[in-house]
Amino acid sequence: MRYKAVFFDAGNTLLRPYPSVEQVCRDVFTRAGHDIEFDAIKKAVHTGDRYYEMRYRKDDSFWLSEVEAASMWVDTYTLVAREVGINGDGKRLAREIYDEFGLHHRWQLFPEVCSALKALHDLGLRIGIVSNWDSRLSELCAGIGITGYLDFILSSAVVGRMKPQPDIFHMALERVGVSPEETIHVGDHYYADVLGSRSVGITPVLVDRVGTAATFDCITIDNIGALLDVIEKA
Repeated sequence: MRYKAVFFDAGNTLLRPYPSVEQVCRDVFTRAGHDIEFDAIKKAVHTGDRYYEMRYRKDDSFWLSEVEAASMWVDTYTLVAREVGINGDGKRLAREIYDEFGLHHRWQLFPEVCSALKALHDLGLRIGIVSNWDSRLSELCAGIGITGYLDFILSSAVVGRMKPQPDIFHMALERVGVSPEETIHVGDHYYADVLGSRSVGITPVLVDRVGTAATFDCITIDNIGALLDVIEKA
């Protein structure tokens, strides 16, 4: 078998917010006495997503710091609150939303993930997570029940390196003692995951669950289970 290791991104690759970002925001707003329509929150979250992408493209170094990553998310959720008409206590509620996403029950694995990780583990592959995330990721992975399949978890804010920088991928390779040519990295973000892993010689695989990546120059799959075919055919 050509490959000996598989690295994964975390968010929107292995796990997703539960039941949704919009519902978590609504739960926090409702507890504070703000009765906001779901559609209004959905529109506001879309605005928040655009704000995040703007910040990320302008300067993604916030992922290197626990404090800066938290500040970025609080700014994003403060914008969401403002978009639905919450101003006075918007920042406080934004911090509550951020804290909610530190709880494992606010995350859910995609349906195929557990069986796919088990199959990869049974093949003898080394498995790790390489993610732009804060220090809460390890506890989240334990809470949702996948730590037993993992050899390591590298969170950018913990190790002080981030995707697409090559250093974090080199650290991952060192953790399991494999070469880039023996490794696949799977993620949902072309810039961070594909370009980052490719820069050190790792084979990138892009997860495209909604069919938008047809023109990208890399292997694409629509779910993690399809990775088994990629490995078997290599």
